[in-house]
Amino acid sequence: MDTERKESAAECAAALLAWYDAHRRTLPWRDVRDPYATWVSEIMLQQTRVETVIPYFRRFMADFPDVAALAAADEDEVLKHWEGLGYYSRARNLHRGAVQIMEEHGGQLPGDAAGWRAVCGVGSYTAGAIASIALGQPAAAVDGNVVRVIARLTGLRENAAAPSVRREIAARCEAMMPGDRPGDLNQALMDLGAGICLPGTPRCDRCPLAAFCDARENGDAEELPLLPRKAPPREIPWDVALIRCGGKVPVRQRTEAMLRGLWVFPMAEGHSAPEALAASLRALTGLEVRGLRCAGEARHVFTHRIWRMRLWVAGADEDAVPAAPFRLVTEAELSGLALPAAMRAARRIAFDDGEEGS
Repeated sequence: MDTERKESAAECAAALLAWYDAHRRTLPWRDVRDPYATWVSEIMLQQTRVETVIPYFRRFMADFPDVAALAAADEDEVLKHWEGLGYYSRARNLHRGAVQIMEEHGGQLPGDAAGWRAVCGVGSYTAGAIASIALGQPAAAVDGNVVRVIARLTGLRENAAAPSVRREIAARCEAMMPGDRPGDLNQALMDLGAGICLPGTPRCDRCPLAAFCDARENGDAEELPLLPRKAPPREIPWDVALIRCGGKVPVRQRTEAMLRGLWVFPMAEGHSAPEALAASLRALTGLEVRGLRCAGEARHVFTHRIWRMRLWVAGADEDAVPAAPFRLVTEAELSGLALPAAMRAARRIAFDDGEEGS
């Protein structure tokens, strides 16, 4: 990099860090300088709002304060702590990563970004965040916010989803990085993207980098970064059944890749009439249901699909035993299982005092 560009990068970094010092968000995982805490927080923050993560992070760290405690936990216990946070593969990979560190490295956490990239579930972004924030090393942490800020700031008008362009963005981040505050620079870029350099219409009048910004000068900030258009999520109809067998309902633990390890009520794809649904539930659970009635509808949006759920309530004999893999649980037992957010509406009506079918 030539002298003029180095000076410009240094000035840009200085302006950004001055803004960060004055406006930084107060978050429980900041200023801890603990690679484990940074790892947990960064995994939780993937595709999840900061405000949502804060209480989960505090509870998680209270119960799993270090890598040894996390590795010693059962996966079901970890999933229960993750309940409602979504993207459950993150929790499974976090747990596997802890086990890996204990088994392969005697509980010693990696000391650089390359070492972290070898941990289960840790990609380039998370490895860079841990290395810079917790270890003080000059490593870029490129998430969606950082892509947007750097593309606008430096006038990068290429497909920002392309691996080569992501590498270029990382290089431009590292070129700005002061030797003494690499983690703060990464967090400043994240905060700027989250609060000022927003998708769509950025708040350029409040931006500390306005004087350095190529996109602001050229009037195309709203168009950057250039990203391929995503396909709309596919809608899938489901019938979800709350079958009351005395004071219990049947549930099963999913083995499918999506929501694997979480507990769900009996589900049949499609929206069926009561007679057809009763037959489907019989084949699915082995239970003879009676008095099926629709108790409402619910909708849950995943990244690539939308579940449109019709919720049904039915009765079955009190001494009925469902076929595997279903098992009967009481309300208290259900509260101890990890259910996905998609089951929240069904959970609310599972033990209502309404009449069962007769």
